[in-house]
Amino acid sequence: MFRASLVRSIARPLASRRLVHVSAIRRSAEPIPTPEGTGASTDVSPKIAAIVDKVAELTLLETSQLVDALKAKFNITEAVQVVAGAGAPGGGAAAAAAPAEEKPAEKTEFKVKLEKIDAAQKAKVIREIKNLIPDMNLVAAKKFVESVPKVVKDVAPKDEAEKIKKALEALGATVVLE
Repeated sequence: MFRASLVRSIARPLASRRLVHVSAIRRSAEPIPTPEGTGASTDVSPKIAAIVDKVAELTLLETSQLVDALKAKFNITEAVQVVAGAGAPGGGAAAAAAPAEEKPAEKTEFKVKLEKIDAAQKAKVIREIKNLIPDMNLVAAKKFVESVPKVVKDVAPKDEAEKIKKALEALGATVVLE
């Protein structure tokens, strides 16, 4: 008897409170207006507008995962562009002429890219990829090999890149060092 009355006395105040998840509040709020002058075009196709609306509903974490998935799908790598002579005021021409006189430095770091594989040697290549890439299980290695061309190692010293290339080519794969 005492327990039931205790439970009711606790449950009543809690029942009167309305608990709402944060995502429900965000979805019910008005959309954030687009700032003027951002170059957003008003005449876009309905298909694109629907995609934009769906992306606008995503959380920050989901958006980050979407970006990563798109980069993987379309094999996009982030590249840093350096403008020659940007830091030298007035000396841009002199700064641009100086690198032309120097010998090009020997490349020490390479990107190891798996271009294609021999279908007969696919299982051996999958096992080798599993061994080369840390924290990759057999299923992930299979998906990786089936979706070539893919980057096996993004930044590898010259000797390690040559070793990986030699090991994969021995198994019937075509590997490119970039």
